[in-house]
Amino acid sequence: MKKKLLAVLLAAAMTASLAACGGKSDTPSDTGTPAADDSSAADDTSSNDEATDNTVSDDTEVSDDTEVSDDTEASDDTEASGDTAAASDDPWADVDTSEHVVITYMTTGDAPSGTKEKYDEMMAKLNEILTEKVNAELDINFISWTDYLSNYNLTLARMDGTVDLVGTASDWLDAWPNAKNGAFLELSEEMLQKYAPKTWASVPAENWELCKYNGEIYLMPEDNYAQWTNHGFIYRLDWAKEAGLENGVHSWEDLTEYFRYVKGAYPDIIPWDSDGTSLTAGEYIRSHTDYVSIDGINAGAMWGGSKDDLYTIYSPHMTETDLLVEYAKLMKEWDEIGVWQTDVLNNRTGSNRDDYRVGKVAAEQHHTQTWTDLVSHTPANTIYQDDPDAESGFFYFGEESQNVVALSITHGAMAISAGSANPERALMVYDLLRNDPECYKLFCYGIEGVSYEITPDGLRTTPEGYNQDTDNINGTTNFWWGRNDDLEIKDASRDWEAIDKLYAEYDKLKIEYPYGQFVADVDSIQSQIQNINEIYDRYMKQICYGKYSGTAEDIVAEYQAALEAAGINDVTAELQRQFDELYK
Repeated sequence: MKKKLLAVLLAAAMTASLAACGGKSDTPSDTGTPAADDSSAADDTSSNDEATDNTVSDDTEVSDDTEVSDDTEASDDTEASGDTAAASDDPWADVDTSEHVVITYMTTGDAPSGTKEKYDEMMAKLNEILTEKVNAELDINFISWTDYLSNYNLTLARMDGTVDLVGTASDWLDAWPNAKNGAFLELSEEMLQKYAPKTWASVPAENWELCKYNGEIYLMPEDNYAQWTNHGFIYRLDWAKEAGLENGVHSWEDLTEYFRYVKGAYPDIIPWDSDGTSLTAGEYIRSHTDYVSIDGINAGAMWGGSKDDLYTIYSPHMTETDLLVEYAKLMKEWDEIGVWQTDVLNNRTGSNRDDYRVGKVAAEQHHTQTWTDLVSHTPANTIYQDDPDAESGFFYFGEESQNVVALSITHGAMAISAGSANPERALMVYDLLRNDPECYKLFCYGIEGVSYEITPDGLRTTPEGYNQDTDNINGTTNFWWGRNDDLEIKDASRDWEAIDKLYAEYDKLKIEYPYGQFVADVDSIQSQIQNINEIYDRYMKQICYGKYSGTAEDIVAEYQAALEAAGINDVTAELQRQFDELYK
């Protein structure tokens, strides 16, 4: 059984790793929960900075309901009464926690290095609390970003009892394939109510429905956390104004004008020093149509519906020929302008994002959460210290068409390994990490007074003597699977005026992700999907960077012919059949 599961998970890892090659359906991201983008984004999304207005104030204290105050002089009867009252307030009073257990939490991301001392201090303090409350302690198994998906699935496949809590995601971390293949434990309503009561109560019934596969709950969703991972271009708003774009960039046409201006006015600046992995054709389509893609099937988000007809499946890579030709011509123009380096497809040096921070490039292509960082006057973003007039704007894909889709609530989720030796205790630990203010603040931000302080207006800042390289615990635990806006503490360094303005715009336009319950059965079409992925990767690298020969019409026709030969129409038909079974 284990060998069969291992083989299946390896196949899933190969498919999903191809899906991590660019755009919305890439690798983790920054994605906040990591954004389903690229591994380099993980540093940005690991933070818990995208909070709502709900904050934890400086004087928030977590009471210990089982504690008797020092000035209470009680008789034996009084003590007994107190114990009874305390027990009644304990949701796990009838759970046998006499055996001390270690709960292992598996998450993607690199283990702390320079901050390890402060990380260890935080974990020691956290484990004191967990031991007191549920007689358990927590250990974190970090799955490094290098070959993260393969290593993640291999670790799960061992089923040897060394993993309990599993951070997962439906759109970038194989949540549904792992549920289907038996890697995750079925979570009954009774089990959740008993061992994760606060989590159960906080998740609406309709959201629990989106966490089911074949009628059974497998995931606990990150459904109370404000984040946006829709992609776009971060750019120098002050330079756009110099170019005559007084209101900033709001279209691909504006973006072209901006790049052309930067190339002329700042010849030492590379407008967008891409490494050739950001494939934006699908985002161009999204920007000019009402296409809504299905997450998690393949690279390029090649199948989906339209906002007016969500459940009729098509691939715009086959139907939007004119748009693809238009896009190919535009990318050829960008190549001729010099938007990127001439060897862009082989460019693996440096970091465009880091260069943007210091003013060496004019744009970064990533998602909204990355922009919330880059727009803020943090110490890392020296452009603002070097130039007081510097500003950062964000042109999001879908702005022109007002096509904005909210993130799936299972973009970040927690599961229990089917091989867990202590699933009940694991649920109890998760319930505390997600809902207990003291545990949450420790786990997400570190020790107050060491790694952070709270200002009188409830914002999170750094204490005197703070060292970013050694004291920064924010995000090191990569708790992307249970973040809670009710307990988040806003980072004082973030530009909340700009962020809240953009989020409000999104909220006016958005539709909820409509395909949360769809789990594609790809067994019969896996070979076709793999071939389609390879074709997408081969042709899109040429098209997206203007590195094709001949005309735009020719390269698009060649691309579509290759897709057809690979069986894209058969895949579309099979997905439609499955949609009809689920939704009609």
